[in-house]
Amino acid sequence: MTSKPLENSSTPRLPDDSDAYLHALGEHIRDLRVRRGMTRAILARDSGVSLRYLAQLEGGEGNISILRLRQVAQAMAMPLEEVIRVGPEQAAELTLLGQFLARLSPAQLVEARSLLGSAFEQKNRRNRIALVGLRGAGKSSLGKRLAAQRNVPFIELADVIEQTAGVPLSEVFSLYGQSAYRRYERRSLEWLVETHDSFVLSTGGSISTEPATFDELLTSCYTVWLRASPSDHMARVVAQGDQRPMGDDREAMQDLERILIGREPMYRKADAIVNTSGLDIEQSLAELLKQIAA
Repeated sequence: MTSKPLENSSTPRLPDDSDAYLHALGEHIRDLRVRRGMTRAILARDSGVSLRYLAQLEGGEGNISILRLRQVAQAMAMPLEEVIRVGPEQAAELTLLGQFLARLSPAQLVEARSLLGSAFEQKNRRNRIALVGLRGAGKSSLGKRLAAQRNVPFIELADVIEQTAGVPLSEVFSLYGQSAYRRYERRSLEWLVETHDSFVLSTGGSISTEPATFDELLTSCYTVWLRASPSDHMARVVAQGDQRPMGDDREAMQDLERILIGREPMYRKADAIVNTSGLDIEQSLAELLKQIAA
């Protein structure tokens, strides 16, 4: 790539914002209580949390336990996730849309998402091919060949994350943690979509575990899940010279199976699925080209 990704933010350590969060949380809970027409005394009575403790909580001085906070949420007849969410108010339309979708059956939700995706499909989405799946599925080897066939750039999302962060990927995790990596991953994907009309993209296997980023991927790219059996995943990684998946851990295969089971519901949201188990690289490429053409 000749383009340069987002400017490096010098990757400073995040400040300890615990006090700021507690103050914001206290104000949020006070606002929710007032909107629902509840006095602090009524909330104390209904939640079983003392009046003094609620006063500390709303004043930003109470580091409340999750169990007590759940009692407060239940007393206000609100989901716990809504009570702990601080920041700008959610648009009324989004709130009502969430309630509407919550009433739909699983099959209706699939249909609703398809309708929304078709109605608001991003420009050039079908010219951007994104490959998802666990390591060993063939994302890099197939991606390079597919990009050559389509005469478009092949991009490893991990490389863009490193450029954005200004440090190797391993240091992003060791210095700044998982949350920082997720932010860089999202920013890198957004930058790619803004600056490229077409590409073949190889993503990290865990991108499906971050719903907001995965939704961005699904709505901005034609996504293909490269699927393989756990034994094939493991064998291919070892064949690449990486013995770490095996190590001395006899539960490695079971862990890999659990990961696949956990991620499969999101992976299945891809536009196409190509099972590479039992296929060589050329056969897998032929199947991939067929799926994209279809």
